[in-house]
Amino acid sequence: MRISVAVITYNWPDALELVLMALAAQSELPHEVIVTDDGSQPATRELLERLARDYPARLVHLWQPDDGARMSRARNRAIAAAQGDYIVLLDGDMVAERHFIADHRRFARRGCFVQGSRVLTDAELTRRMLEHRLTMPGFFSRGVERRRHTLHLPMLARWYARPSTKRRGIKSCNMAFWRDDLLRVNGFNEAMTGWGREDTELAVRAFHAGLLRRDVRFSALATHLYHRTRKHLVDNPNDRVVMDTIVRRLTRCELGLDRHFAEFSMPPPDLRPVPDSGG
Repeated sequence: MRISVAVITYNWPDALELVLMALAAQSELPHEVIVTDDGSQPATRELLERLARDYPARLVHLWQPDDGARMSRARNRAIAAAQGDYIVLLDGDMVAERHFIADHRRFARRGCFVQGSRVLTDAELTRRMLEHRLTMPGFFSRGVERRRHTLHLPMLARWYARPSTKRRGIKSCNMAFWRDDLLRVNGFNEAMTGWGREDTELAVRAFHAGLLRRDVRFSALATHLYHRTRKHLVDNPNDRVVMDTIVRRLTRCELGLDRHFAEFSMPPPDLRPVPDSGG
C-alpha cells in the first residue's frame, strides 16, 4: 500500500516548512508528499525548492491561481495527481507526530475512511513551535487545548476505531481515504467554495455509497498551529449544499475529481533533483 499525503496550503510558508519537516522525520515515510497550493505567493515555491534538495520522499507542488478559497478544487487536483493507493489529507498548518504515517497505515481498512484528531495550540505555543522547530507538544505543555490528543496510545486507539456513520467532528485537516473510494464518489464538491463544510459533504456522500467512518484517537496525532478562524460564519451557503446532498442521498458530485484526470494523465514532476548518474 503506497501512501500519498496531500497537504493543502495558502501563503503560510513558515507553517508549511514545519509540516514538511515533520513528514520527513516520520518513522515510516510516505510514498510521496503533494503540496497542493490554493494560490500562494512565490515564497511557498521557493521553500519547496529549497527543501527538495534533500527531501527523503517524492515531493510535488501543485499550484492554482488565487481566485478565492477553492479548497475542494485544490484537494481534488492532489487526489488526481496522487500515485498512492491511500490518500492522507493534511492541512498546511497540521504538524504530524513521528508515527503519523505508520498509524494511518495501521488503521486503514477497506470499506472505511479514517477521521483523525488534532491538538489545538494558542498563539504563543504556535510562535514557540515555529521559532524552535518543535513538532509535537507534550501533555503538560503550556498553550495546549484537547490535551488528550498529545498521547500516543495505540492499544487504546483500537477501541475508538469502531466503524460508524456519525457526521459530527468531520474535518479534512487529518483524514484518510482509499483513492479508489474517492474516485467512486468523485472527490470533493467544487461547487463549494469559501470556508468549510466541503469535508462534511464528502463524508455524507461516502456514507451514502456504503463507506463507514473509523475515528482514530491516541494515534495519527497532529498539532494544529493557531490562526484566526472563520468557523462561526453565519448563513454559510455551503450548508445548503450539504443539506441537498443529504436530502437527495447523493453519492457523487457533478463538479468533482474527474475534471482533473486529463491534466494528470502523466504524474507531475518530483521537485527533488535527479541523481547524477556519473560518468
